[in-house]
Parts: sequence; structure tokens; C-alpha cells
Amino acid sequence: MIIVEKGCANPIADRSLRSMFEDRKRVFVDLLGWDVPVLDGRFEVDQFDDEHASYVIIAGRDGGHLGSARLLPTTRPHILGSLFPELCAGACPADPDVFEITRFCLSRRQGAASRRLARNQLVSALAWHALEQGIRTYTGVAEISWLQQILAFGWDCRPLGAPLRHASGVLGALAIEIGPDTPERLAANGIWDIAEQSVRIAQAA
Repeated sequence: MIIVEKGCANPIADRSLRSMFEDRKRVFVDLLGWDVPVLDGRFEVDQFDDEHASYVIIAGRDGGHLGSARLLPTTRPHILGSLFPELCAGACPADPDVFEITRFCLSRRQGAASRRLARNQLVSALAWHALEQGIRTYTGVAEISWLQQILAFGWDCRPLGAPLRHASGVLGALAIEIGPDTPERLAANGIWDIAEQSVRIAQAA
């Protein structure tokens, strides 16, 4: 199931958000060692998790988190523009129809095959959401190995500048152009997986 949560006034208000923030802590803090805030020792929540953030979540039948990404409007403070503007060769893209993908997270409670399936469903859901909402471009910051995977998914994706070394590794910025042909492009690479998904749109409590 695809869940789109709009806003985050209370990060542990419902099961899907609570499960997502717990998995973000397991991935970004426990596994990758990021120095980011942790709420109550269980939930990875930072300054961008607010009423302006949206979340595209792949959930199991019980509502538990399988994969997710956070979307931030680029007309407000966001990670690329606020923290890593040097990753862009020119000005950081910022328009009402440009959103930043952050915190792309796959639950470690799944095996490798299930994580790959959740990844494909999440990438497909992000493209579907963009087409539904009139989002023209996604931007993002990624570590170099993940950046290379994103570029290889088949969608219209390009680097925004040369990768640079930071304390957390070699990082690069990218832009993904979303258009009517995006589902077909993803399908050609075996990524598109959305036909059997149901969708729930929620306004976070």
C-alpha cells in the first residue's frame, strides 16, 4: 500500500509514521552512523520533519513501514539548498514544482529480495506522486554509490555538479525530471511496480 502523509506535527501520531521514524533510526544512525537527532532513543527526526514535509510510504498490510522517502518543498529551507549548496555547479533548483527527495529509507526488517521490491515500489510511487501533484523535478543529495544507482534506474536524471568529499563520504547532487514517459522509462529497467498498489492520502495529526 502507498501512503502519502502530508505534514508531521506529531512524528509518532500513527503507526506508519512511527514505524518509519524507527526504521530511519535503524538505518541512518545504527547502520550508517549519521550524527542526527534521535527522539526518545527510538525515532530519527530532524528539523525538516515539520508541517511542510510530505512522506511517501510503502506499507505492509498491517500498516508497518517497508520503505519511505521524505519530500521537501525547495521554496523553503531544504537539505541541498541549506546544507550542501556547493554540490550544485550553478544555483540550486528552487521552484514550486521542484521538490527534494530526502531520507530514502528501506526497512532493515526485510530480507534483501523484499528490500529490492520495496525499493522498486517506492521509486514508482515517487514518480506516480509527482505526476499526480504536478511535480516537475525532484532534487536530492546522495552518497556516491547510491547516486550511481539512482542514475541507473532509467528515469531522466542528471548530476547537478561534481561530487565532493564531506565528513560523511563523497556526496553528489542530482535532479530527476518527471514526465509522462517516466513510468515507461522505469518499466524498461524493471523498476516500475505500482499496478497492484492501493493508495491512502493522509493529513498527519
